[in-house]
Amino acid sequence: MPWWEALLFFAAVIVAIWGFLIMVGVETRFWTRRTDRTAQDMYGEFADSPRKQHRYARRHGGEWQNE
Repeated sequence: MPWWEALLFFAAVIVAIWGFLIMVGVETRFWTRRTDRTAQDMYGEFADSPRKQHRYARRHGGEWQNE
């Protein structure tokens, strides 16, 4: 087996292992940072306007609570 075929084989093995690890979520678990923020803490940054929330609740049969 020529050296370049061995090199291609090992590169393919490394890429296959890397792809498998990504598929099972190892990359996400090891490379994302932990945080103490909860969804409630971030609500103000990402929430819809109160009017839009009220309209959504009305359309979907829910109650509006303005806290």
